[in-house]
Amino acid sequence: MATNKHIESGILELYIAGALSEKENEQVYRLIIEHPEILEEVKEIEKSISTLISNVAPKNTKSFFKDILIKILQEKEDSKKVIAIKTSKKKWITYTGWAASFIIGSTLIISLNKNANLQGQIDTINEAKEQYEIKLEETNYNLAENKKLLAVIRNKDIITVPLQGQNVYPEAYAKVYWNKNTKNIYLDVQGLPNPPKGKVYQVWSLKLNPLTPTSLGTLDNFAINENKVFTINNPNDSQAFGITLEPAGGSETPTLEQLYTLGAV
Repeated sequence: MATNKHIESGILELYIAGALSEKENEQVYRLIIEHPEILEEVKEIEKSISTLISNVAPKNTKSFFKDILIKILQEKEDSKKVIAIKTSKKKWITYTGWAASFIIGSTLIISLNKNANLQGQIDTINEAKEQYEIKLEETNYNLAENKKLLAVIRNKDIITVPLQGQNVYPEAYAKVYWNKNTKNIYLDVQGLPNPPKGKVYQVWSLKLNPLTPTSLGTLDNFAINENKVFTINNPNDSQAFGITLEPAGGSETPTLEQLYTLGAV
């Protein structure tokens, strides 16, 4: 597989060590995003390097460099100690090896930090992708609901009843789509303002002679309903529909002083 070829090529180790060109870094970065197995291999390489650095580095860095300094001063003050100087050369080889390991380790740590930032970027991208998928799902759901509503209001059996604004709020308007076969109405209240706190809109089915109101319920989720269309069961032989503003929980009879819209069938 192509992924195995990249893993075995050694390019991932060079990527972590910061030894690739900018173009090569971009290519490896795309491979990491596209292939989870390559990302896992990068993590394993970083883990191995971290273990190597911790094993090679001297345990007490302060004491290590302090001992080197003391040894240098002692050798300068006593130039006759040739044997000690020869011995010190051996130690200098060890010190030099440790110092080289320390320098290489520092470079690798910087590289690891860069790759940690890369992982953070990947996590951010994945999180943004998840949010996008959630938003897309919501959009698809709303689209399906809108298509369903459009099919309902285009039904040949639908009776359309416009509701006009009344004295309390002349600018108000609403519309009832009534299907007598299903005994449902689809109430579009886009033309109503948000109700004040502690108040709720209540829908009424009316008989006109004598005037007899029957409550069809309250629009409790008015503020969070984005398309402002409510499906309401209506088994009544309605001659008109009205909407009033009532205290939260609704009223037994409509408050006519707060009649917002009214329309006859």
